[in-house]
Amino acid sequence: MSEALEIEKSSRHSKIIGALGEAFLCNWLSRSGFEVTIADHTGLDLIAYDPRTGHRLGITVKSRTRGAGKETDSVNVFFNRKKPNDRDKLVAACKAFACDPWVAVYVETASFADLYLLSLAHFDRAYRPNKSCAIDAWKMGEKQRRNYDLDKDVQHIRVEFKALNWTVNDLKP
Repeated sequence: MSEALEIEKSSRHSKIIGALGEAFLCNWLSRSGFEVTIADHTGLDLIAYDPRTGHRLGITVKSRTRGAGKETDSVNVFFNRKKPNDRDKLVAACKAFACDPWVAVYVETASFADLYLLSLAHFDRAYRPNKSCAIDAWKMGEKQRRNYDLDKDVQHIRVEFKALNWTVNDLKP
């Protein structure tokens, strides 16, 4: 019998979920024909090159885990109070690496994970209503997720988690 597992985060979970979000996106881009590298540069996490078109993406990846009752919480993408702000850092890094700025959001819950990918230009046009906001967020409510799925400029992958035989309390040497 399968069931969703309760989420109990370890002390290093934030670091691990960040690496997982980047690796998951690397995998999907690679299996879609892109050459991908982890950039680990201020404001920029990945660079993806499409050899078919010569297009180069500079991607910032935001990864979060949402426990029970928090599945629809927004993901903060850019903090805009300081100068240079997060958006400025992404744009500057993309300029330095000759790539176009993109945004990826990976959010996992107990039963599924969603990965979204879109250009910064589209994020600004469609999902940043207030340019003077202190924080730009990716909303995860049901209505917003339906809208993302209807938006041809938002790439979306959902993976479902199904525990078939995973009882960590039984792990013994």
